[in-house]
Amino acid sequence: MATITIRGVSHTYQLTPDRPTRWAVVFVHGWLLSRHYWQPLIDQLPPQIPCLSYDLRGFGDSQPPVDQPPCTTHRERYQNYAPAAYAEDLDALLANLGIETAWVVGHSLGGAIALWSAHKFPERVRGVICLNSGGGIYLKEEFERFRAVGRRLVQFRPRWLRSIPGIDWVFSRDSVAAPVDRRWGQQRVTDFVTAHPEAALWTLLESTTESEVHRLPQVVAQLTQPTYFIAGAADSVMEPRYVRHLASFHPLFDTCGDNLLEIPDCGHMGMVEKPQRIAEAIGAILQRHEPEYREQKGDRDWNQDCDLDSDRSGLLTNS
Repeated sequence: MATITIRGVSHTYQLTPDRPTRWAVVFVHGWLLSRHYWQPLIDQLPPQIPCLSYDLRGFGDSQPPVDQPPCTTHRERYQNYAPAAYAEDLDALLANLGIETAWVVGHSLGGAIALWSAHKFPERVRGVICLNSGGGIYLKEEFERFRAVGRRLVQFRPRWLRSIPGIDWVFSRDSVAAPVDRRWGQQRVTDFVTAHPEAALWTLLESTTESEVHRLPQVVAQLTQPTYFIAGAADSVMEPRYVRHLASFHPLFDTCGDNLLEIPDCGHMGMVEKPQRIAEAIGAILQRHEPEYREQKGDRDWNQDCDLDSDRSGLLTNS
């Protein structure tokens, strides 16, 4: 895979097709994951559409230098591991690759990063699609419990976990509506144990403070770009009601949730569980809003090919 240094950290990325492009669809993964989970979804999109996936700072193959000093202040932690900081990384990545405009698709924590990217860099981010990503409601006791569990989780991640027989079977059943292929379970184990200690801890803590949770709906409300949300009906990590809540702050929500899609029999790993269905939804959104997509896809009469409001497509309507 290709690498590029962003703010002192080598970032691994994959651009397909592998050629210079001024426009792309960018995929941002979630906490303790990596770029790999996007591939089933990318494979469902038209092959001529430029797709960029990458590993966030401290995750997957984007590891800080071993001699990098630890973050010792709140300011340093925020500047490296808050969603807004990851948005800075993304903008720098796109600039270095010569990508002038993009649609950003973010999963879970990646959704918050996508929203912040659109907020901070409206000239570059043309639209956002959040997958299994919502929030904006701070429930003190629940968040304190979640943060405490997260702290304990990231403190015990020995590398030998990957060699335990059947561990891939366990991880292939975690946070999904139905078991996924065991290779994804093995990938999740690998990403879990190899995430950088600071990134694993501080991305969790910086994204779940009361101020950060309350700020996210304000970010969504101020966006002028089209912004859509895709929820898994069986998602126990980010329940559909929380996705709907955050979606409701965007003007596209209107009163009927016009920017919200809920996928049946789908848990928290939508891009692996339902890649074809989600690719159809992404394609429909881009078909409506993005001239570059229509041009590169080669459609002449895009209104007839994909009408988001029609009963035939039904991609962004809920029954």
